[in-house]
Amino acid sequence: MKIPLSSPDISQAERDAVAEVMLTSQLSLGPRLPEFERLLSEYVGVRYAVAVNSGTSALHLCIRAMGIGPGDEVITTSFSFIATANCILMEGARPVFVDIDPETWNIDPAKIEAAITPRARAILPVHVFGLPPDMDAILAIARKHNLRVLEDSCEALGATYKGRRAGSLCDAGVFGFYPNKQITTGEGGMIVTNDETIYRLATSMRNQGRGVNSGWLAHERLGYNFRLSDINCALGIAQMKRIDEILAHRAQVAKWYHERLGDEKRISLQRVPSDRTISHFVMVARLSDDYTREDRDCIMEGLRAKEIGTNNYFSPIHLQPFYAEQGWKRGDLPVCEALSDRTIALPFHGLLTEQEVDTVCREFRALLSRPYRA
Repeated sequence: MKIPLSSPDISQAERDAVAEVMLTSQLSLGPRLPEFERLLSEYVGVRYAVAVNSGTSALHLCIRAMGIGPGDEVITTSFSFIATANCILMEGARPVFVDIDPETWNIDPAKIEAAITPRARAILPVHVFGLPPDMDAILAIARKHNLRVLEDSCEALGATYKGRRAGSLCDAGVFGFYPNKQITTGEGGMIVTNDETIYRLATSMRNQGRGVNSGWLAHERLGYNFRLSDINCALGIAQMKRIDEILAHRAQVAKWYHERLGDEKRISLQRVPSDRTISHFVMVARLSDDYTREDRDCIMEGLRAKEIGTNNYFSPIHLQPFYAEQGWKRGDLPVCEALSDRTIALPFHGLLTEQEVDTVCREFRALLSRPYRA
């Protein structure tokens, strides 16, 4: 694509940092790991951070560290990347999906309480596209019903809710560092928490169940190889040292899009309430209800024909084949489904130029005008 959907923001500082590690004998479990964890914990404002090999692994370890297992239920949203729900299934528990707010696109707290059964153990809200949900309402419900709360803040590094960083708002939060995220380690993720038990269990389980002071062949519990190498951590350290610059570039690109599309009546953009800030992950437009899912797909085909990257964000998790096999069906979450049928992700990353944004918006508006309906 001439204008790709996403691109990592990598400078010479990152290349030098990775090259420096390659000259050492410590490619994993070396000094870059704790340094990267320290930078993240300080930035988010929590006591502990645990680096792992993906955001998915981070979610999985948190579910396990919270003691959630077979027969338990976790309330979450279907409008997310599939890892949000898969981490629950990995421990034999059951995700219970509730519908979303039609304007913020986050989980709707008003729908949560009706979904709580005696088997419920936790709520897993997602900071969709970098926007925190109504965490006060979610936490109030959790306290009332004695539930844990795990933030899927994989898309929201740098976002705030009432002045506090995403990831610091409940029992634990997780971030992902895939190349389309705000910062990248290539592949990687991070658990952030103030809970010492979650920290100690996650630290052990990411490293084959070894205890903090155990030998290499001593394993205290079931664990995994979810380690993040010093090569990845060095990349992450260099990115964190540029985090304000990186987020500012992304905010500028988002501003250009809002200036050019804010008056477009045939679409709507995600609403950001005044008590929170968004850390822009993607630029998603929702087509009006006049458009069908087929219309949306035709528009995406038209953008790709112009060599402009695009995708639909997200396909509902509850309609994925192996979730549908468990009884979920179209019509169960009407707000989520109506949104998912009409979303178009436009190119978004910090390296986009204003001219490229102009081109994307011009072509997008032209495609909106085509007579898709008979």
